[in-house]
Amino acid sequence: MRSFRKKLLYLAGSAFLLLLLLAFFVQKYDKSGTIDYSTYRTLVQSHMIDQARIGEKFIYLHSGPNVFKIPKDAVDLKELYQSVPIKTEANFDWLVDVGMLSILAFLVGYMIYYLRRQQREPIPIRHEIQIAPAQTPEEFKENIQPQTSDVTFKDVAGIDEVKEELEEIIDFLQEPQKYIDFGVRMPRGVLLVGPPGVGKTLIAKAVAGEAGVPFFYQSGSAFVQIYVGMGAKRVRELFQKAKEMAPAIVFIDEIDAVGKARGGMRNDEREATLNQLLTEMDGFKDSTGVVVIGATNKIEVLDEALLRPGRFDRRIFVSLPNKEDRKKILSIYLRRIPHRVDLEQLAQMTVGFSGAALASLVNEAALHALRSGKKRVEREDFERVKDKVLLGKKKLLSYDEKEKRIQSLYQGAKALAAYWYGVNFEKITLVGGSLSKVDREILSKNDYLAKIKALMAGYVAQKMVYDEVFSNSAEDLKRAKVLAEEMVLHLGMGDRLMADMQDVAQILESVQGELKEFFKNHQRVLEAITQHILSQESITKADIKRIVDEIF
Repeated sequence: MRSFRKKLLYLAGSAFLLLLLLAFFVQKYDKSGTIDYSTYRTLVQSHMIDQARIGEKFIYLHSGPNVFKIPKDAVDLKELYQSVPIKTEANFDWLVDVGMLSILAFLVGYMIYYLRRQQREPIPIRHEIQIAPAQTPEEFKENIQPQTSDVTFKDVAGIDEVKEELEEIIDFLQEPQKYIDFGVRMPRGVLLVGPPGVGKTLIAKAVAGEAGVPFFYQSGSAFVQIYVGMGAKRVRELFQKAKEMAPAIVFIDEIDAVGKARGGMRNDEREATLNQLLTEMDGFKDSTGVVVIGATNKIEVLDEALLRPGRFDRRIFVSLPNKEDRKKILSIYLRRIPHRVDLEQLAQMTVGFSGAALASLVNEAALHALRSGKKRVEREDFERVKDKVLLGKKKLLSYDEKEKRIQSLYQGAKALAAYWYGVNFEKITLVGGSLSKVDREILSKNDYLAKIKALMAGYVAQKMVYDEVFSNSAEDLKRAKVLAEEMVLHLGMGDRLMADMQDVAQILESVQGELKEFFKNHQRVLEAITQHILSQESITKADIKRIVDEIF
């Protein structure tokens, strides 16, 4: 401890001496300003020079607290001697300078020597520290092995347009020489783009199964490692193995995990991995027989270098299945399950479902039927589990009598407006039941307004009946505002082409006024529907039609 303190004091003292020497040199530094001959003559004639000192190159003139200098060759020394007192004592400043520089050099040299000696001396420690040698993680020691896909296009429904795009790839993998002889270069990379759950991985497996080639599956996130260089190494080994077993398919799922645009706050290891992937794809020859299939739902974040011709130069967009596609997908998932359901009705009630969601729906319905002791799956089982598949299992709500009446009115007004204005729905219940998504590509202004009316109906009805606003309308109001903003700000459906939030408010106010008038004219229908929901806790379009026909 004492030795450490002595070393610390020595270093502090040395640093202090260095600072003093530097201060001396700064103070000693020539601070005098240079003047021209005209100014010099003015000073001499005005008797403003107190004293002069003659140096090697300059003459230094002292005028009060100021010091000026002028080149020695510009002055008549004889005249200067006659006019100004001259400082004649010997100048030994150079000796001081040499001495100070010597001391400074000695201190700096000794400090360097001292610090180097400290680095060579071992640090005394009381406990032995054993540092384990760096080891490669076990996951990188495994040999990369391909999969044999048993999936074909018969197992994948609702992708007719995608099949057409991929048939050339399959044919190329089966008969590459035919294309080589004809001078055709097939795409080296195919990018499948689409929302989650539409079956991108299943499609890639079907391509491998149809072509009968090895299938190398890898997740994009598996390349992004905390170990420096391991991501690039893994890419290199993957493509090397695929080339050895060509023709083959390399499938990279969620490629955006490794293929994000470079720059900004990116990780250097991720960039190195992406660069290696680009290099490997550039290294393909036309006769290699390896096709890379990537999958992503975020094509906008991918690096431009990945998308240029010669890499992922063929992009296939996989969208959510339409009604006919859903019927085909449901028939595949139901072929081994005993059921008694109308596929047409089932497809109609699953608007917006992806292929993965449909698979989950069928499985949940089968489990529900099994728990209920049934021998077949029926439509009721699908209706019971539909909301669970879409939104997750909800906590059961417990309303008191007043809350049940408020909620029944809210849901009844919503159901009546949806029925009257042509917004599709399957069933509205006391605790849930949503409006169906529109299964069309092109929507009109009236389509949007109808949806907004259905969403705001419960809010308007509650204000009319109870003269009060309740919290159960929050989510529907939020969705109505979003739709109104989309109408006027993005789709040009407002009164003005260059619309603002005032136009959004105008649409919402207009809808509110129209709904007030509508419910005033249909009070008996609204009351009957509210009572139906209060007693049955649900209502369908058929129930509403029956009530409307009875009253009118």
